[in-house]
Amino acid sequence: MSKKNRLMVLCCAALCSHYVCAQSQVLGMEEMFRLADENSKSIQTYRTGKEAAVEALQAAKARRLPDITASVSASYWGNGRLWDRDFGNGMKIDMPHFGNNFSIEATQVIYAGGAISSGIALAELEQQLAELDWQKNRQEIRFLLAGYYLDLYKLDNQVKVLEHNLQLAEQVIANVRARREQGTALKNDITRYELQKETLKLQLARVQDARTILNHQLITTLHLPEGTEIKPDTALLNQAVSTLSEADWQRMATQTHIGLRQSQLNVKTHEQLVKQERANRFPQIALVAADHLDGPITIEVPVLDNNFNYWYVGVGVKYSFSSLFKNNRRLRQARLNMRRAQEQSDLAREQVENAVQAGYVNFLTAFTDLHTQEKSVRLADENYSVVSNRYANEMALLTDMLDAGNMKLSADLNLVNARINVIYHYYKMKYLTHTL
Repeated sequence: MSKKNRLMVLCCAALCSHYVCAQSQVLGMEEMFRLADENSKSIQTYRTGKEAAVEALQAAKARRLPDITASVSASYWGNGRLWDRDFGNGMKIDMPHFGNNFSIEATQVIYAGGAISSGIALAELEQQLAELDWQKNRQEIRFLLAGYYLDLYKLDNQVKVLEHNLQLAEQVIANVRARREQGTALKNDITRYELQKETLKLQLARVQDARTILNHQLITTLHLPEGTEIKPDTALLNQAVSTLSEADWQRMATQTHIGLRQSQLNVKTHEQLVKQERANRFPQIALVAADHLDGPITIEVPVLDNNFNYWYVGVGVKYSFSSLFKNNRRLRQARLNMRRAQEQSDLAREQVENAVQAGYVNFLTAFTDLHTQEKSVRLADENYSVVSNRYANEMALLTDMLDAGNMKLSADLNLVNARINVIYHYYKMKYLTHTL
């Protein structure tokens, strides 16, 4: 077998194996969302952030527990030397050469000006923000996938419309050829319709290529096996679309929009930061207890080669006087940041309201466009039927048939797009209110 033949066999085998491995999967919208929750790397990242926030909260609560430290050491001691105050009459002092030390200390803070409590409250807010970040990311991923999914549905329907129009073009070409044999049509008429057929084939190839790209983006995001071909659920366009009023959508956004909840938590976070800065102006009070075992005893001369154990309990007070003149600016900065957070929350509320209002208007426009396209399809079908009959009876020109075919194709495609646009804007309203 020649090298050329071997290469051809290998290429055929690769293509056949790829064809066998490719599998179609009918995927509904909810099933797609479930797969995204399980497999999306972006969602997994925010899920890990949630887990880290939980641990941070436990770490903040652990500050209420006592601090316990223990130390042990062994050392070699050299001999000492003793002088008078004028460093005269020096004399050698024999020392025990082995030294040991063991100590254990415990400290329990009982008052810190609210610093520990505000730290725990801050960690709780951070945990809630991490939860909201995860939910917001889920909404963004779901809306992104919904857009891909609906575009895929749109492309599939465009393929069906183009294939149907290709069949019509083939029928017209066959009729024109039959008429040419009868001497009632020109060869140029066949050429013009074959040109239209090739144009339709080119459009079909472009749509199929676009579908391949979109399908790959979907299976990559969902982490499905390579070669999986996603088929949108054909019942999608039959699902009920909620036609709520704008006031209902606005009320829903006020209650469920994650961005608004985040901005409110951000205000509370800055309130706790203000409390932490204010806590630095108060003293810290703690209970202390300790036990020491030291040897040798160096407070006596000559040094006693004994172990000495002692313990104590008491109350410790710590206060930073420098906070009276150092923390003023930081406290003022924290208060300004809190005011800015409140202003940002008000701004976010305005932006959400505007987004919902614009989305609702576009939602209504999509319904209007759908009704218009349905009427356009009926008119285009009627026009194509009339022109086709007139052309069959030699009462219309070939250009009239071409125009009628192009009009029907455009109307069919626009109707499919209009139906899917209604679904898209419905999901967009759910995304704008974060109920997707």
